Amino acid sequence: MTAPSSHDILGTTVTMPVEIRHAQCFVAGFTADAAAVQRAIDSESARPGTLRPLRIRPGRAMCMLVFVDYVDGDLGPYNEFGVCFLVDDPSQPPTSPLRALRSLAKGDARALVHRLPVDGDFTLAAGRGIWGFPKTLAEFDVDHTSSVRHGRLEADGALIADLRIKPGIKVPDTTADTVLHAYSQLDGVTRLTPWRLTSVSGTRTRLGGASLTLGDHPIATELRSLRLGRHALMTSSVEKITMRFEDPTVV
Repeated sequence: MTAPSSHDILGTTVTMPVEIRHAQCFVAGFTADAAAVQRAIDSESARPGTLRPLRIRPGRAMCMLVFVDYVDGDLGPYNEFGVCFLVDDPSQPPTSPLRALRSLAKGDARALVHRLPVDGDFTLAAGRGIWGFPKTLAEFDVDHTSSVRHGRLEADGALIADLRIKPGIKVPDTTADTVLHAYSQLDGVTRLTPWRLTSVSGTRTRLGGASLTLGDHPIATELRSLRLGRHALMTSSVEKITMRFEDPTVV
């Protein structure tokens, strides 16, 4: 049996896979201009066109904005905000809009983690050093417990985003393993990380239900350039997730 891999992060050994024993999150999914999303993806790639946005209808892709509170895990407690694009499998032909919607409904779509502000130095170093996630530092003010979830983050004295999520309909809990495929681009290298969800409980989801305010930070400016839909296509909140991050592979 092969010994687990390990990484030295700021003088601490991190052994793979990384376990997350409790996280909570909320997410809003907006349609976005597919050409603008492709430009944003290619701006961070040494090989433009390697990753293609998943088109859910002609000219429109999906941009997911997610706040995550890692309550208990191998990297310690921290907050995270992700700007993620749903993408096609780069080894396959482009997906039709109908198949894209089916993938979205089933939750098995692939995602590129495009921006990833966090509020901890250790998770920043681990995220960039192990998985190539584009983590940067930011300041968070987040409420995961009220019926209306709320997240606000700033960096360098400028507002990035202020997001509110209204409650949705409760959906069944699950303990079945689900593997998500998370891509990252950092320093000209594209990586794919298996992201294994081992249990999900306290999920509520709905159509619409988001209120988003963007600030003056460059990430906010980039989000405006994507021509996000005026209203969220869907929103969801989860009270508890357990998951496991595997080693990445270079794409």
